[in-house]
Amino acid sequence: MTDERDFDVTLLGATGFAGGLIADYLAANAPASTRLAIAGRSPAKLDEVRARFGRDVEAVTVDVDKEAAVRPLAERTRVLITTVGPYIRFGEPVVAACAASGTDYLDLTGEPEFTDLMYLQHHERAVETGARLVHSCGFDSMPHDLGAQFTVEQLAEGVPITVRGYVRARGTFSGGTAASALEIMGRYRQGKAVHDVRAKVEPEPEGRRVRVATGRIGFDRDIGAWVVPMPSIDPLVVAESARQLPRYGPDFTYSHYWAGNSPFAAVGVVAGAAALFGAAQLPSARRAIARLRPSGSGPTPEQRERAWFKVCFIGEADGTRVLTEVAGGDPGYTETATMISEAALCLAHDDLPVTAGQVTTASAMGAVLRARLERAGITFTVAP
Repeated sequence: MTDERDFDVTLLGATGFAGGLIADYLAANAPASTRLAIAGRSPAKLDEVRARFGRDVEAVTVDVDKEAAVRPLAERTRVLITTVGPYIRFGEPVVAACAASGTDYLDLTGEPEFTDLMYLQHHERAVETGARLVHSCGFDSMPHDLGAQFTVEQLAEGVPITVRGYVRARGTFSGGTAASALEIMGRYRQGKAVHDVRAKVEPEPEGRRVRVATGRIGFDRDIGAWVVPMPSIDPLVVAESARQLPRYGPDFTYSHYWAGNSPFAAVGVVAGAAALFGAAQLPSARRAIARLRPSGSGPTPEQRERAWFKVCFIGEADGTRVLTEVAGGDPGYTETATMISEAALCLAHDDLPVTAGQVTTASAMGAVLRARLERAGITFTVAP
């Protein structure tokens, strides 16, 4: 992609809670040479965000409801970040515009139905134009995706590999996150149907096998914690990276868990998830829950300061076991803003492998992005 475009990185949804944090990160950390723009529906709110940059940033008013409205913006920028969700409701016009324009696309989705649907409808077009469509560029699912890749790289090549990921975290959530979670749970049947279609048409890696294994609830002696399998988007993203990258070996298996110190906490996680899933099936319950954390709201700076995450991985191959960890601060917001911002700057400025279509952070950016995150304070370590 040439520099004939007006902007290197454009942030769509800059006036929301997550978007504001990303705007602040870019203002503080993007090189002075990076041509930045912000976009959204409200000119007045965009002007408020632009005033915080302390540098020349263009504000673009755009409506995300139709591809035709987003397309002129996509054609002006090399990389487009969007925080406008739930993505299953508001995301497709942005993906479509980027795929058609050859524009790199980044989002924060944790919605498997959305990523499957975008693969079915826009992957081939993005391959034709050279656009890189990269979903789940925040805590969903960058630490897990890059962490699993980091673990694989510590193991022998050309042999079967098994990786298990264990998530520990402390934090709270915003209105946008709550809305997306309820949307996912409320659309479970539709999501499964779309996933089944994708599974039929997406080619498997030739001569290799990739699997996601569902583990069991219980005490895991390997990490000394009570664990619960996590049916999130994270293992799906890790598996997609394994399909795209031969380095994961001829037979790769991944499993993904929440980890805690108490059996009572494990029971609470299961019961809470079941209750929320049941409530999400009822429109009235979804509306009531959404009112508790309205869109645009989020944790305070003090709450984010106290938050943290650690993702531990156990990798096994050819008789060798390795233990790795990815760790950082507030996972849902402070570090998510870091992750997606550094990914956008990586796509805009760094020397990367040639990829196109729907790709992952591991397959499109890998070690180059990991180095950026480490410089930003997110750690990737191997236990001695």
